[in-house]
Amino acid sequence: MRAVIQRVDSASVEVEGKVIGSFTGPGLLVLIGVSVDDDDSKCAVLADKIWKLRIFESAALKAVGKTVNSESVEVAAADANLPILAISQFTLFADTTNGRRPTWQQAARGPQAEPLVENVVTALRGLGAQVETGKFGADMRISAICDGPMTVTVEV
Repeated sequence: MRAVIQRVDSASVEVEGKVIGSFTGPGLLVLIGVSVDDDDSKCAVLADKIWKLRIFESAALKAVGKTVNSESVEVAAADANLPILAISQFTLFADTTNGRRPTWQQAARGPQAEPLVENVVTALRGLGAQVETGKFGADMRISAICDGPMTVTVEV
């Protein structure tokens, strides 16, 4: 499993012109990709890494009125109870080694990927995260105001 994690000031996702998930204020936009080799054993591990990834500055969060439950300079979404917008993203497993057209052979198909993405979301919620989501397989329009920018890729 692979996640691209962006520190954002706000994020939203639209399907068919309707916002189905959003938050304002600091948080994380997380794109989640599932490979053909992934299984349920990786879901909780990925969720834990996302929730506890220390990519926020404590002082910056406090400056916008967030309570931070850590004495560290660098804190995680978990330390300030920040929201997450999680989006399934099969294109994270694109293979671009040959030619100009990506192939998707390593990306898991819907019947395998959808429950695993849902399990990551469930695990995040179990850790205490407020998680908004997109709609699996839908044509989505994602908006975000990136902070930094700070973008990190995590694999499990």
